[in-house]
Amino acid sequence: MARFQDEKLTGLQKSAILLITLGPEKSASIFKHLKEEEIEELTLEIANTRSITPQIKDEVINEFYQVCLAQQYIAEGGIGYAKELLEKALGSEKAMDVIGRLTASLQVKPFEFIRKTEPSQLLNFIQDEHPQTIALILAYLSPQQASSIISALPQERQADVAKRVAMMDRTSPDVIKEVEKVLESKLASLVNQDYTIIGGVDQVVEILNAVDRGTEKHIMETLEIEEPELADEIRKKMFVFEDILLLDDRAIQRVLHDVDNNDLAMALKGSNEQVQNAIFNNLSKRLASMIKEDMEFMGPVRMKDVEEAQQKIVNIIRKLEDSAEIVVSRGGGDEIIV
Repeated sequence: MARFQDEKLTGLQKSAILLITLGPEKSASIFKHLKEEEIEELTLEIANTRSITPQIKDEVINEFYQVCLAQQYIAEGGIGYAKELLEKALGSEKAMDVIGRLTASLQVKPFEFIRKTEPSQLLNFIQDEHPQTIALILAYLSPQQASSIISALPQERQADVAKRVAMMDRTSPDVIKEVEKVLESKLASLVNQDYTIIGGVDQVVEILNAVDRGTEKHIMETLEIEEPELADEIRKKMFVFEDILLLDDRAIQRVLHDVDNNDLAMALKGSNEQVQNAIFNNLSKRLASMIKEDMEFMGPVRMKDVEEAQQKIVNIIRKLEDSAEIVVSRGGGDEIIV
């Protein structure tokens, strides 16, 4: 194990060293997925880290890689499968050490045996279950698997299940175990005894982003009647400004035709270079130059103003998609008519 000033590295110290080693750009991407208090702790630790030897860097990176590898193996085939592969790569003692640290610090998701099942087979397995049970299972599946299943459910059940996924917060391990028992779970012993956070609006957004447009539209129209506030929250998250990269040049040009130049400059102020290039490449040289000048003279701006401008453009995109004036490349079963 690596030493840090003659002491064992803490998890916080390892995380700080990892982020320092990865560099600011990759670290910034990781920060987007952390809680505020975690970011504060890591930022303070990074600030207090004065020097790191190449040996410590290598050991932290290697440990991180081993844990990621173990997590991947567990997801693919369970603890036994991960142990077998890691033993071949690292030896028996090191493999058990990695798996021990992983299962102690990270939750192994329930329903692993279901996540490796074909969606068509799984549909036959769960379609007669209570909507709440289906929602619980979908919350643990990948968005691609969940979208295939929710699309194949009877229409009268789709919105109900989607609503239950969105409104799901914390589920007792006892309930999860009971569902797993009913579904002949093989991994009930791996369920962490702490409450498991699943579902939520973000989860249902990922599912709806992957289904075909017809299924999404039916679910959203139903939710707008039954749960208008929830529907509004879901709709705001379903297509983010950066997703403009999913549009072809003709669609981008159509969108820009309806966008106010001031809103465009503000929206681009907070976007990445790839999005900016996609926009500028679809503007005349004169207009692109003018927008760039506006962005330059704008100076520092509030993130709230940037987000509002981006949301305006997103709303235009959704409206044009609904009226079939543009097509957003998406997963699911959208039909292409030649």
